[in-house]
Amino acid sequence: MNRKLTEQYEKLGISAEVYQFGEKTEQALTERFEKIDRTAEFNQLKVIKAMQEQKVSAECFHTSSGYGYNDYGRDTLENVYASCFCAQDALVRPQITCGTHALALALMSNVRPGDEIFSPVGKPYDTLEEVIGIRPSKGSLAEYGVTYRQADLKKDGSFDYDAIRQAVNARTRLVTIQRSKGYATRPTLSVARIGELISFIKSIKPDVICMVDNCYGEFVEEEEPTQVGADMVVGSLIKNPGGGLAPIGGYIAGKKECVENAAYRLTSPGLGKEVGASLGVIQSFYQGLFLAPTVVSGALKGAIFAANIYEKLGFEVFPNGTEERYDIIQAVTFGNPDMLTAFCEGIQAAAPVDSYVTPEPWAMPGYDSDVIMAAGAFVQGSSIELSADGPLRPPYAVYFQGGLTWYHAKLGILKTLQKLKDRNLVKLC
Repeated sequence: MNRKLTEQYEKLGISAEVYQFGEKTEQALTERFEKIDRTAEFNQLKVIKAMQEQKVSAECFHTSSGYGYNDYGRDTLENVYASCFCAQDALVRPQITCGTHALALALMSNVRPGDEIFSPVGKPYDTLEEVIGIRPSKGSLAEYGVTYRQADLKKDGSFDYDAIRQAVNARTRLVTIQRSKGYATRPTLSVARIGELISFIKSIKPDVICMVDNCYGEFVEEEEPTQVGADMVVGSLIKNPGGGLAPIGGYIAGKKECVENAAYRLTSPGLGKEVGASLGVIQSFYQGLFLAPTVVSGALKGAIFAANIYEKLGFEVFPNGTEERYDIIQAVTFGNPDMLTAFCEGIQAAAPVDSYVTPEPWAMPGYDSDVIMAAGAFVQGSSIELSADGPLRPPYAVYFQGGLTWYHAKLGILKTLQKLKDRNLVKLC
């Protein structure tokens, strides 16, 4: 045992008992961590190759303002994203404010009144409910005459192919596939499973647009959904692909027509991708993408570490401690609001920013119940940074993600364990 390291953890409030419990867990994960490192190496090389092919240069980092005409760095970055995602085109902009905005943009630009959106994987993430109109909201797609239909997953998490076949019809214009679990306890979808689903849907209706909500999944595997038939992949730059450096932004990558439609919706008909200044953030977009594969690997290690810690303590975790990983999110079901709150307090206490703050549940925009969020982040709301959140409703599950380094993710999980132990909410085995 490294005494100096133990003392350093003690200075951060981690008792010897909690530290040793974590060390035993980590030692059993060596082979899994090595596999994650190999995937990160593959994806790192993929990003470097894309940047070299597109001839990224120092001139790409120059800023633009106003209309942003002829922004060489912006246009080159979009070519880099298209290359990384094996897509025909990409839209990567600071004017896309968040992941929900990127998804709303992709949806609203590629459907028309009278069309229908279909989800074959159950209800989408909470914030998309108002975009679609599942929950009434001003400006929703429902107000523009776009309808919605869904097929729920089976109890074992498999696709209900019979229900999907019955649901796809002449009005089905766009199929939305959420890769990650959101505030649910269903399995995250692997790229291979997404490919199987898209192949089945396109066998029924070849011209349907298949869009994948790729949030939290980028660079977790060696392939992306665009490589298995997705017409669009959509995500946020303050999640995986921003590498913790992007201060804002979102992306859409895929078929040229789908991306062009999104660009015209983001700016204006007739303008599209020609306008949109980079506003001094373009270098952080490039550098964040460069770092993303290794940042994602640290977050993945943290998720697996959390799963194994809390599974040992008898809690239900999704995915479980041995399952393959297809996103960076780890869910732990506590069944108790006090435990959920204590966990989030531990994550906050481990942060480099606002560590002294106590997170409180509040009525966040876009959610139908109070949500507690912990994130002492350099970028507000950046969930590739160490963070945790959960709705204050049964089954009182927490959703943990991020960590710009594995070591920070490790500290965060140990801090949650310490909070629970100090309140006699858990006993270490």
